[in-house]
Amino acid sequence: MKYRKFGKLDWKVSALGFGAMRLPVINGDHAVIDEPESIKMIRFAIDHGVNYIDSAYFYHRGNSEVLVAKAMRDGYREKVRIATKLPCGDVHVEQDIDRLFNEQITRLQTNKIDFYLLHGLNKTEWPKVRDFGVLKWAERKIAEGKIGHLGFSFHDEYNVFQEIIDDYDNWTMTQIQYNYMDEQTQAGTEGLEYAHKKGLAVVVMEPIRGGRLAKPPEKVEKIWASAPVKRTPAEWALRWVWNHPEVATALSGMGNMEQVIENLAYAEHSQPGNLTSDELALIGKARDAYVSLTAVACTGCRYCMPCPNDVDIPRVFESYNEAMIYNNVAEQRRMYNFPGRFKEHRADKCTKCDQCVDKCPQKLAIPDLLEKAHEFLTAKE
Repeated sequence: MKYRKFGKLDWKVSALGFGAMRLPVINGDHAVIDEPESIKMIRFAIDHGVNYIDSAYFYHRGNSEVLVAKAMRDGYREKVRIATKLPCGDVHVEQDIDRLFNEQITRLQTNKIDFYLLHGLNKTEWPKVRDFGVLKWAERKIAEGKIGHLGFSFHDEYNVFQEIIDDYDNWTMTQIQYNYMDEQTQAGTEGLEYAHKKGLAVVVMEPIRGGRLAKPPEKVEKIWASAPVKRTPAEWALRWVWNHPEVATALSGMGNMEQVIENLAYAEHSQPGNLTSDELALIGKARDAYVSLTAVACTGCRYCMPCPNDVDIPRVFESYNEAMIYNNVAEQRRMYNFPGRFKEHRADKCTKCDQCVDKCPQKLAIPDLLEKAHEFLTAKE
């Protein structure tokens, strides 16, 4: 296992971190974890050098932290540092912070959470929890020895990311989505470099984009097959992330022992600068091939928003593109039609008023594209 500096800390983290979000389950029920197999996988990873375990309040519908606690028995707790996250969306009053944290301490069966992250910060959640005094609260918990270090995970645009970093001087780390398809998405490369410059350790989530980059369409598969050195699509994706010296560790949500073994092997070649210029160009070709499969050339700028009819236009196009690019049609249709917030903002609410067309920098025929997306996403299998 290769190890990397973790921001300002005098501690080195394994290049591969274990994300406890996609553990094996029983009968397809995400809430029912296959405990014996999951514990075996986590301990195998630790035995082979992994020293960073990542969980969160919501993972596996609240059962991930419980499973991690069981895996940490028999001396394994002393071998790793654990990260978990405050569910900011569930913080409605100041007292919720303490209540949720105490619940997590109980689930994890530990006296101290090494890295406590504010989960999924964005332009809405950050000012809310900040104004509830979460920073002072965290400093008290650090002084009490119940939290080791404070960080945050992030899902929004770069300017929000920079604002959050600049709002507080004592962040230890941040967790961002980053892979060769997301160089300019959310925090992106600019955010990676900014956080690193400010001394934060950067933990990467979704280095294989939720497994999508491990199962490429035929057009991309042909590009990987042309490489002089044969690697799996997953290895290409991980190597691209590890190639960046600013990355502390890449989290992998491994769902079976085979993936654990493979990723441990990939991590042996995880040093920065591990890709040649020709190999980087090849990854660029794979990226371009994915992009060519895009159904709608929406950049997600949101100039079209708000929609007077309450359609979440960028979200609809994102779902449509995800289905087409990564061939995960069933998943996107399920999300699009699942009762909840997204369903309330679907494309069938469009009245073709054309206000969005005038605002779109790409000059897209948005109403027609919304109709096409809705037809596709509501089609029966």
